[in-house]
Amino acid sequence: MDQMKTGRNLRDFISLFFKGMMMGAADVVPGVSGGTIAFITGIYEELINTIKSFDLAAVRILFKQGPVACWRHVNGTFLLVLVAGIITSIASVAGGILFLLGNFPVLLWAFFFGLILASSWLVMSHVDRWDTDVLSSFSIGILVAYLITSISPSAVEPTSLMVLLAGSVAICAMILPGISGSFILLLMGMYAPILVAVKALDLQVIGLFVMGCIIGITSFSRVLSWMFSHHKVVTLALLSGFMLGSLNKVWPWKYTVAYTINRHGDQVPLQQENVLPWSYQGITGEPAFLIFSCGLVLLGAAMVIVMERSHKTNG
Repeated sequence: MDQMKTGRNLRDFISLFFKGMMMGAADVVPGVSGGTIAFITGIYEELINTIKSFDLAAVRILFKQGPVACWRHVNGTFLLVLVAGIITSIASVAGGILFLLGNFPVLLWAFFFGLILASSWLVMSHVDRWDTDVLSSFSIGILVAYLITSISPSAVEPTSLMVLLAGSVAICAMILPGISGSFILLLMGMYAPILVAVKALDLQVIGLFVMGCIIGITSFSRVLSWMFSHHKVVTLALLSGFMLGSLNKVWPWKYTVAYTINRHGDQVPLQQENVLPWSYQGITGEPAFLIFSCGLVLLGAAMVIVMERSHKTNG
């Protein structure tokens, strides 16, 4: 995995921008984490360490050495290009993904299933030993992700404390491979209140949520950075377990048992159960697209392998 890099050329930054676009596209889909994309494209550790660098040392450097030195300390160009890619994706590509999610969900989920399955295998391939501690970490990762993705969404009162907590927890989930921040908000019963606040430009709620995000990501990035520095193999096993357990959420063939209304007034799935592909059409009345879905699973897996080999070649 990469640490903070210096000396990137234009081609490297263009590549980084497209990695950000892939992260943004993934974050739009509930159940898919942009952290997974960061991991398979080889920028995960650099991203974590970059976020971690926003600390008191950065403030001291800003006042003593100036903004240029502070910018280098926080790896500002890396973060700027990556965030630009994420925002560009959400503003453009995300619309197409949401269209596919609404009209061809089985095919889209099949693609992401292959992507995450291969990503899990890829992370596992970096684990050079499988002792008791590593196997325990891997098993815990699978169990936690599976349980999280199996929980039914709840409804809570959107108090100031809950909004702050929601921001802290959701942003941590967003940088964890295999766990979706938007899905965590849904589980906490805060997905709709946050969307309503954004639509109504409720600056108090938005401010509290952003503050929670800042607290969560600056704190959690230090935990992850420490884990990679001191227990890298165990951490890799845990993250690969997260990915494998999250496949419960991205299983292509789902039967919706409960719906909710989104901010546009449209009916969207709230609670779903996984079914076997040969039972899907009989239960839902929709085609299972089994052959096409299997092809897209393979395509998603192949893309992960190609990205990994490309990263190794360019690294």
